[in-house]
Amino acid sequence: MKVEGIILAAGLSSRAGTNKLVLEINNKTVIERCIYGMYDICSKITVVVGHKIGDIKNILNKYPKIEIVYNSDYLNGMFSSVKKGLTNVKEDNFFLIPGDYPVVNKKTYDEMLKLDKNIVIPIYNGIRGHPLLMKSILINEILEDASCKSLRDFINKKGFTSVNVKDPGILMDIDTMEDYNKILTYVGSKY
Repeated sequence: MKVEGIILAAGLSSRAGTNKLVLEINNKTVIERCIYGMYDICSKITVVVGHKIGDIKNILNKYPKIEIVYNSDYLNGMFSSVKKGLTNVKEDNFFLIPGDYPVVNKKTYDEMLKLDKNIVIPIYNGIRGHPLLMKSILINEILEDASCKSLRDFINKKGFTSVNVKDPGILMDIDTMEDYNKILTYVGSKY
């Protein structure tokens, strides 16, 4: 099954007080660690950028599979970046993840790909997490459905298949510096 990736990296990082995607975890930036989990599985990874595009571009230039796409409407929220990323997908399936999820295990992506369903969401301890896996046949419907104000609205409307994973990383994003420090502790205990 051919699959692409979309990473959402256009936000302001306002709660973190700094560009959280360029913070380092064991000598790799948050955005690089996010890419790492899906890099070997995906034929192409679209990174949707907006705020502080220069910081991220400089980091990602060394990754041949990365295509950087600028969302000029990034101030209108994450759904605008989702839509921008969707217009770039060519394969039959795609993963989508916010760029501030740096510790998702590669095995999680493999587990999700085993399910041939329209929408697949990983679950850890009963809680939905990221990434999500979708079939590209849903893209036009997402782009054209004016009743959906977010991707979550669309997923709740369509339904999804869940897969239980043994990966707390699917729930570990960075909104604040406290979150970042928790991830540093988590990674330190893993290696």
